[in-house]
Amino acid sequence: MRLADKVAIVTGAANGQGAATARRFVQEGARVVVADVDDEAGAQLAEELGPAAVYQHLDVGSEDDWSDAVRAVSALGRVDVLVNNAGVLSFSTIDEIELADYERVIRVNQTGPLLGMRAVIPRMSEGGGSIINVSSVEGLAGMAGVVAYTASKFAVRGMSKVAAVELGGRGIRVNSVHPGMVDTGMVSTAVGGPVPMDEIGKRVALGRVARPDEIAELAVFLAADESSYCTGAEFVADGGATATHSLG
Repeated sequence: MRLADKVAIVTGAANGQGAATARRFVQEGARVVVADVDDEAGAQLAEELGPAAVYQHLDVGSEDDWSDAVRAVSALGRVDVLVNNAGVLSFSTIDEIELADYERVIRVNQTGPLLGMRAVIPRMSEGGGSIINVSSVEGLAGMAGVVAYTASKFAVRGMSKVAAVELGGRGIRVNSVHPGMVDTGMVSTAVGGPVPMDEIGKRVALGRVARPDEIAELAVFLAADESSYCTGAEFVADGGATATHSLG
């Protein structure tokens, strides 16, 4: 039980990578606030996970929703772990992107983690904790067609470093996680249809895309005491995507 007695908030936890993280946290002994805007799926997951989980409606771009979430956590005790996982993806080139679409991505992917960190700091300062900000390989290098997503994920990477410096004295560790392509519904939702994951996977060293539970394992490590000397760092799980460059 690597997370025994820890209390965690996982955003975007109703589906995909967030749901996999919530499941693994509960398996490792944590009590988890499953936070999302998808009330039906979120409540269903919390019920599936049993008494160690509760569902909380949370629009990560809303200050009021974050206040409500922190109040809800009070019923479980302190806040030991925050996983800023909620994210949206939009495909558009710089010359074609609509401002409203750009701002939507920034609100969820960039403003959301900022508000989340700010909201939990007072509770975490009581006994330390771990903040895990989910960035992306697009937070390490650019890719054509995803300007808003890339900008937001670079920002998450930078904010994590600033937060690590500011909060280290309070016993709060802050790290960023940088997954490559993960087999979730995010990409298919963004493009409006099925995505050939097998073909995409062939382009990386390991020859496949990631499973959500593989990224969840990395979150467990960063939430657990075994990563007690890790802060301000970038943890990459991309199957080798950033190990080289591609000319074709």
